Amino acid sequence: MEKSIHDSCAGGTKGVLNFRPDPSNGICARLGDKWTVLVIWRLSVASGRRLRFSALRSELVGITQRMLTRTLRNLQRDGFVVRHYFPDVPPRVEYELTEMGAGVLRALEGINFWIRDNLARVEECRRAYDNPEP
Repeated sequence: MEKSIHDSCAGGTKGVLNFRPDPSNGICARLGDKWTVLVIWRLSVASGRRLRFSALRSELVGITQRMLTRTLRNLQRDGFVVRHYFPDVPPRVEYELTEMGAGVLRALEGINFWIRDNLARVEECRRAYDNPEP
């Protein structure tokens, strides 16, 4: 029988969740980078559900053009975003979240709730680690 992730965790509920990380597929790394989740989220709340590159860049404070291009290409490659090209003069490009992209955002919602519920404890642990008592 497979062990549950909770079997070895302090205070975990035995048998609630069978989970085995699969980091070799690259998706965890993609979702863990600095900009991916922010780009997905921003596309999810866009009115009309599409955004031009320039609108995305202006709404993601601190992202460079190169990093936004790289992030969007990776999201497109993984099927989370679709790129719409319009051969106007000048050319226009819009990005839209796919159904799969919206689905990953729903999955990340659970992590966000966990962070909200546990952030104070995490910060307390960080302070204790960073400033150990002699």
